Amino acid sequence: MNLNSSKKTKIFGGGTLNLRTLIENYKTYNEQEAKDKEVFLEYIDTFDDVLTRKNEFAHFVSSGFVINKTHSKVLMVYHNIYDSWSWTGGHADGEEDLLSVAIREVKEETGINNVYPVYDDIFMIDTLPVLGHVKKGKYVSAHIHLSVAYLLEADENEELVIKEDENSNVRWIPINEVVSASTEAHMKSVYQKAIDKNMNYMN
Repeated sequence: MNLNSSKKTKIFGGGTLNLRTLIENYKTYNEQEAKDKEVFLEYIDTFDDVLTRKNEFAHFVSSGFVINKTHSKVLMVYHNIYDSWSWTGGHADGEEDLLSVAIREVKEETGINNVYPVYDDIFMIDTLPVLGHVKKGKYVSAHIHLSVAYLLEADENEELVIKEDENSNVRWIPINEVVSASTEAHMKSVYQKAIDKNMNYMN
Protein backbone atom coordinates (compact mmCIF):
# COMPACT_ATOMS: atom_id res chain seq x y z
CA MET A 1 0.00 0.00 0.00
CA ASN A 2 1.24 3.47 -0.85
CA LEU A 3 0.53 5.74 2.10
CA ASN A 4 0.97 8.84 -0.03
CA SER A 5 -2.27 8.14 -1.84
CA SER A 6 -4.25 6.39 0.89
CA LYS A 7 -3.88 8.28 4.16
CA LYS A 8 -5.77 11.54 4.41
CA THR A 9 -6.12 13.90 7.33
CA LYS A 10 -9.25 15.99 7.84
CA ILE A 11 -8.51 19.62 8.55
CA PHE A 12 -10.63 21.45 11.14
CA GLY A 13 -13.24 23.49 9.33
CA GLY A 14 -13.47 21.23 6.28
CA GLY A 15 -11.38 19.65 3.59
CA THR A 16 -8.76 16.92 3.63
CA LEU A 17 -5.04 16.76 3.23
CA ASN A 18 -2.83 13.81 2.55
CA LEU A 19 -0.92 13.00 5.75
CA ARG A 20 2.36 13.45 3.95
CA THR A 21 1.28 16.83 2.61
CA LEU A 22 0.14 17.91 6.06
CA ILE A 23 3.60 17.23 7.47
CA GLU A 24 5.37 18.54 4.39
CA ASN A 25 3.52 21.86 4.64
CA TYR A 26 4.40 22.32 8.30
CA LYS A 27 6.80 25.24 8.81
CA THR A 28 9.46 24.06 11.23
CA TYR A 29 10.41 26.15 14.25
CA ASN A 30 14.04 25.15 14.75
CA GLU A 31 16.73 22.66 13.75
CA GLN A 32 15.19 19.92 15.89
CA GLU A 33 11.86 20.21 14.11
CA ALA A 34 13.51 20.37 10.70
CA LYS A 35 15.29 17.08 11.39
CA ASP A 36 12.20 15.47 12.92
CA LYS A 37 10.18 16.56 9.89
CA GLU A 38 12.62 14.62 7.69
CA VAL A 39 12.16 11.57 9.91
CA PHE A 40 8.36 11.87 9.79
CA LEU A 41 8.33 12.07 6.00
CA GLU A 42 10.76 9.19 5.59
CA TYR A 43 8.70 7.03 7.91
CA ILE A 44 5.46 7.89 6.10
CA ASP A 45 7.10 6.97 2.80
CA THR A 46 8.44 3.69 4.16
CA PHE A 47 5.50 2.26 6.11
CA ASP A 48 1.76 2.10 5.58
CA ASP A 49 0.80 1.60 9.24
CA VAL A 50 2.24 4.71 10.91
CA LEU A 51 -1.20 5.71 12.24
CA THR A 52 -1.63 2.51 14.23
CA ARG A 53 0.12 0.71 17.05
CA LYS A 54 0.59 -2.25 14.73
CA ASN A 55 3.82 -0.50 13.86
CA GLU A 56 5.50 -1.32 17.14
CA PHE A 57 8.62 0.74 16.53
CA ALA A 58 7.08 4.14 15.72
CA HIS A 59 3.59 5.54 15.24
CA PHE A 60 1.74 8.84 15.27
CA VAL A 61 0.30 10.38 18.41
CA SER A 62 -1.55 13.66 18.81
CA SER A 63 -1.28 15.94 21.84
CA GLY A 64 -2.76 19.21 23.04
CA PHE A 65 -0.92 22.09 24.67
CA VAL A 66 -4.05 23.40 26.37
CA ILE A 67 -4.00 26.99 27.61
CA ASN A 68 -6.58 29.11 29.40
CA LYS A 69 -8.06 32.21 27.83
CA THR A 70 -5.32 34.48 29.15
CA HIS A 71 -2.57 32.03 28.14
CA SER A 72 -1.28 32.12 31.72
CA LYS A 73 -1.95 28.47 32.63
CA VAL A 74 -1.62 25.06 30.98
CA LEU A 75 -4.00 22.14 31.57
CA MET A 76 -1.96 19.07 32.51
CA VAL A 77 -2.53 15.57 33.86
CA TYR A 78 -0.38 13.45 36.15
CA HIS A 79 0.33 10.48 33.92
CA ASN A 80 0.44 7.12 35.72
CA ILE A 81 2.87 5.41 33.33
CA TYR A 82 5.25 8.35 32.95
CA ASP A 83 4.91 9.27 36.65
CA SER A 84 5.00 12.94 35.69
CA TRP A 85 2.85 15.92 34.91
CA SER A 86 2.18 15.74 31.20
CA TRP A 87 0.23 17.40 28.43
CA THR A 88 -2.84 15.55 27.20
CA GLY A 89 -2.72 13.31 24.17
CA GLY A 90 -2.97 9.84 22.76
CA HIS A 91 -2.44 7.46 19.88
CA ALA A 92 -3.99 8.12 16.49
CA ASP A 93 -5.09 4.45 16.37
CA GLY A 94 -6.01 4.76 12.71
CA GLU A 95 -7.79 8.11 13.07
CA GLU A 96 -6.75 10.38 10.24
CA ASP A 97 -7.95 13.64 11.80
CA LEU A 98 -5.11 14.36 14.23
CA LEU A 99 -6.68 17.59 15.48
CA SER A 100 -9.82 15.70 16.46
CA VAL A 101 -7.66 13.14 18.24
CA ALA A 102 -5.99 15.88 20.29
CA ILE A 103 -9.33 17.46 21.22
CA ARG A 104 -10.93 14.13 22.10
CA GLU A 105 -8.00 13.18 24.32
CA VAL A 106 -8.26 16.46 26.24
CA LYS A 107 -11.93 15.81 26.94
CA GLU A 108 -11.38 12.18 27.94
CA GLU A 109 -8.38 12.87 30.18
CA THR A 110 -9.59 16.02 31.94
CA GLY A 111 -13.39 15.92 31.85
CA ILE A 112 -13.78 19.33 30.21
CA ASN A 113 -16.43 19.67 27.52
CA ASN A 114 -15.38 22.80 25.65
CA VAL A 115 -11.96 22.96 24.03
CA TYR A 116 -11.05 24.70 20.80
CA PRO A 117 -7.97 25.12 18.60
CA VAL A 118 -6.29 28.50 18.89
CA TYR A 119 -5.54 27.93 15.22
CA ASP A 120 -6.08 24.87 13.04
CA ASP A 121 -2.52 24.20 11.93
CA ILE A 122 -0.05 21.90 13.64
CA PHE A 123 1.60 23.67 16.59
CA MET A 124 4.66 21.44 17.07
CA ILE A 125 6.27 18.19 15.94
CA ASP A 126 8.64 16.03 17.97
CA THR A 127 10.15 12.56 17.82
CA LEU A 128 9.68 11.29 21.38
CA PRO A 129 11.08 8.13 23.02
CA VAL A 130 8.84 5.87 25.09
CA LEU A 131 10.47 3.42 27.50
CA GLY A 132 9.23 -0.14 27.79
CA HIS A 133 6.38 -0.40 30.28
CA VAL A 134 3.41 -2.45 31.40
CA LYS A 135 -0.02 -1.23 30.32
CA LYS A 136 -3.25 -2.99 31.27
CA GLY A 137 -1.26 -6.03 32.36
CA LYS A 138 0.72 -6.35 29.13
CA TYR A 139 4.29 -5.38 28.40
CA VAL A 140 4.77 -2.71 25.73
CA SER A 141 8.24 -2.60 24.19
CA ALA A 142 10.18 0.63 23.96
CA HIS A 143 9.23 2.61 20.87
CA ILE A 144 9.02 6.05 19.27
CA HIS A 145 6.11 8.47 19.18
CA LEU A 146 5.84 10.63 16.06
CA SER A 147 4.24 13.47 17.98
CA VAL A 148 1.99 16.09 16.40
CA ALA A 149 0.71 18.72 18.84
CA TYR A 150 -1.93 21.43 18.60
CA LEU A 151 -2.37 24.66 20.54
CA LEU A 152 -5.79 24.45 22.20
CA GLU A 153 -7.79 26.71 24.49
CA ALA A 154 -10.25 25.82 27.25
CA ASP A 155 -12.12 27.49 30.11
CA GLU A 156 -10.24 27.02 33.38
CA ASN A 157 -13.50 27.32 35.32
CA GLU A 158 -14.89 24.07 33.94
CA GLU A 159 -15.00 21.11 36.31
CA LEU A 160 -12.04 18.73 35.97
CA VAL A 161 -12.39 14.95 36.21
CA ILE A 162 -9.54 12.47 36.56
CA LYS A 163 -9.39 9.57 34.10
CA GLU A 164 -8.29 7.07 36.72
CA ASP A 165 -7.08 4.31 34.37
CA GLU A 166 -4.47 6.71 32.95
CA ASN A 167 -4.01 9.65 35.33
CA SER A 168 -3.97 10.32 39.04
CA ASN A 169 -4.47 14.10 38.92
CA VAL A 170 -5.45 16.93 36.59
CA ARG A 171 -5.06 20.67 37.11
CA TRP A 172 -4.19 24.00 35.59
CA ILE A 173 -0.50 24.77 36.11
CA PRO A 174 0.91 28.32 35.79
CA ILE A 175 2.72 28.43 32.47
CA ASN A 176 6.01 29.42 34.11
CA GLU A 177 5.89 26.25 36.25
CA VAL A 178 5.18 23.74 33.50
CA VAL A 179 8.80 22.83 32.77
CA SER A 180 9.69 22.28 36.42
CA ALA A 181 6.50 20.26 36.97
CA SER A 182 7.67 17.63 34.47
CA THR A 183 9.97 14.92 35.79
CA GLU A 184 10.67 13.58 32.29
CA ALA A 185 14.01 15.09 31.31
CA HIS A 186 13.40 14.78 27.55
CA MET A 187 10.01 16.54 27.82
CA LYS A 188 11.31 19.66 29.52
CA SER A 189 12.69 21.03 26.26
CA VAL A 190 9.44 20.13 24.49
CA TYR A 191 7.35 22.08 26.99
CA GLN A 192 9.78 25.01 26.90
CA LYS A 193 9.45 25.09 23.13
CA ALA A 194 5.65 25.09 23.48
CA ILE A 195 5.83 27.99 25.93
CA ASP A 196 8.16 29.95 23.64
CA LYS A 197 6.00 29.32 20.58
CA ASN A 198 2.88 30.32 22.47
CA MET A 199 4.59 33.56 23.52
CA ASN A 200 5.56 34.24 19.90
CA TYR A 201 1.95 33.66 18.89
CA MET A 202 0.68 36.06 21.55
CA ASN A 203 3.08 38.73 20.30
